[in-house]
Amino acid sequence: MTLLILVVDDEPDVESLFRQHFRRDIKTGRFMMDFALSAADALHIIRETVEAKLILILSDINMPGMTGLDLLPLAKAVRPEVPIIMITAYGDAETRRVALNSGAEALLTKPIDFSALRGEIEARIGLAG
Repeated sequence: MTLLILVVDDEPDVESLFRQHFRRDIKTGRFMMDFALSAADALHIIRETVEAKLILILSDINMPGMTGLDLLPLAKAVRPEVPIIMITAYGDAETRRVALNSGAEALLTKPIDFSALRGEIEARIGLAG
């Protein structure tokens, strides 16, 4: 079964950044990445994904409309087994506390440390295998 990572961010250039950093993994089929430009789109993908095994959700916090923090409990209600890592430009203690208390596995700050993120992904692939 194909492993899927969902990235949720309202900035369109995020997709190309992630695809660049994980191009070998995607090309060799180690995992797929899907992208949602809003929390509402992400919820649709989370609910409808059946052909791939969703192993990780990465979500920006600050998005128009429904924020990543709004998405977090809704996504956990649909897929409680899928870890969610929140991403923010503002890694203050209060944001971290709210994210972790709401069910986030971790909080990464922008600019993203892709080495650390790769470690998180590798851990999920190991658990999924």
